[in-house]
Amino acid sequence: MEFFNPTLIAAILSWAAAQSTKLIINAVKYRKFVPERIFGAGGMPSSHASTVSALTTVIYRLTGAESVEFALSLTLALVVMSDAAGVRRAAGLHAKELNRIRHIVAEFENNHPEEKNVEEIMEIQTLKEYLGHTPLEVICGAALGITIGFLVN
Repeated sequence: MEFFNPTLIAAILSWAAAQSTKLIINAVKYRKFVPERIFGAGGMPSSHASTVSALTTVIYRLTGAESVEFALSLTLALVVMSDAAGVRRAAGLHAKELNRIRHIVAEFENNHPEEKNVEEIMEIQTLKEYLGHTPLEVICGAALGITIGFLVN
């Protein structure tokens, strides 16, 4: 029995291409290999946008623009991309600011050893800042996904 689902294959290939590209861009930009970038969120291009765009492109090519499947997929894609560039990006910016504040508190404690009320703050783990995407990262991810969607189907 042969299994070939172009929609699923396009989505998986698009995610893998985006994550690989993200890993390479990060390694070149920072001159350092960071394995977390293989599966981590955030960065250029958006793998979320790439995945849902590839999925939507193949569904469009298989079922047409008037199908229920395409309408569902396009709606999902728009929600995912909006969330990536909106809510998740804002959460990442908040995390960055909270980490900065935490660093200031740590410096204060080091310079004022008599103040020990901040010990609980220092036990909080550093928050993850790579969560969302800039609009450009989402657009590039979507372009990658659409391209792979057309190539697969």
